Amino acid sequence: MTVLITERLLLRDWTDSPADLDRIFDIYSRDEVVRWLGVASGLPLTEPAQAADRLALWRDRHADHGDRYGTWAMQERRTGLVVGSLLLKPLPGPDESVPTDDIEVGWHLHPDSWGHGYATEAARAVLAREFATGTREVYAVVSPGNEPSMAVARRLGMTHVGQRTDWYGGELLETFVRRADD
Repeated sequence: MTVLITERLLLRDWTDSPADLDRIFDIYSRDEVVRWLGVASGLPLTEPAQAADRLALWRDRHADHGDRYGTWAMQERRTGLVVGSLLLKPLPGPDESVPTDDIEVGWHLHPDSWGHGYATEAARAVLAREFATGTREVYAVVSPGNEPSMAVARRLGMTHVGQRTDWYGGELLETFVRRADD
């Protein structure tokens, strides 16, 4: 199902098609991608069959959210290439099984798609949609040292509010916030 369309991208549900599962594995088996996704992420994927498990985890996580929250494929409209994932979801608290009221936007791109502005374009569209629902603020949490993701947050008009340990089991994260009235 298509969630949003931007100038260059289609944000859609990941499917269990062989092409999508191959791309999930290709993205989430790469050290240069998963090194920024936290120690408790269960990554990197080491076997192609694990892509189906990752997809099932995302579907379970967002089963009660309709299309408001999700982990979506970012697909380049011109070529059909899936460039990565965009997520919008409630942040998990110190007990990762319990979501908070804080909303997170995030992006995970394949290295062949870095530097093209895809994360900024997709996240900007999702933020606009989320703010239209009445949400007052959305966070981006970034592993310390991940300068490219911090640059995306800044391009989105997000303000760096320091390091926090409120989410993801207390992991230290650089935190950015964008408020609806910014």
